[in-house]
Amino acid sequence: MSLPRFHLAFPVTDLKEAKIFYTEVLGCTLGRQSENWIDFNFYGHQIVAHYNKVMPDCPTSLVEDKQVPTSHFGLLLSRNDWNALAQQLTVKDVNFLIEPHIRFKGMPGEQATMFIQDPAGNGLEFKSFASDDDIFAV
Repeated sequence: MSLPRFHLAFPVTDLKEAKIFYTEVLGCTLGRQSENWIDFNFYGHQIVAHYNKVMPDCPTSLVEDKQVPTSHFGLLLSRNDWNALAQQLTVKDVNFLIEPHIRFKGMPGEQATMFIQDPAGNGLEFKSFASDDDIFAV
C-alpha cells in the first residue's frame, strides 16, 4: 500500500540560506518558489519554507538523557539510507543537535536517530527502525 505524502510548512529567516541547506546539504529538489516561500521535494513529500522575520523559540523535552526539540519534523528511513545520510551530514560538517545513536536500546521501538537544525533553527529528526512493526511498538 502506498502511503499518503505529507505537506509541511515551516518558518525560516533567510530563504537563500534555506535553499542552500535543503538542496545542497539534504539533497532536496526545488519546486515552486516566490520571494516569500520555496517548495522542496523532501523524499517525495512537499515541505515549504516560508520567510519569517523572526523565529519563534523552540522548547525542548527530555527523552532518555537528551534534550529533544518539541517542534521538529523528519523522516523514517531504511537503516542503509539512515547510515548514508549520517555519513553525508558528517562529511559536510553539519552540526548535530543530537549525534547519530541508538535510542531505547533493547526496548520496544528501538531506533537509530539523529537531530540537526536548519540554518533558521528548525529541528529535523531522522530515524530508522529495524522493521516497520517497531514504529508504533509499545
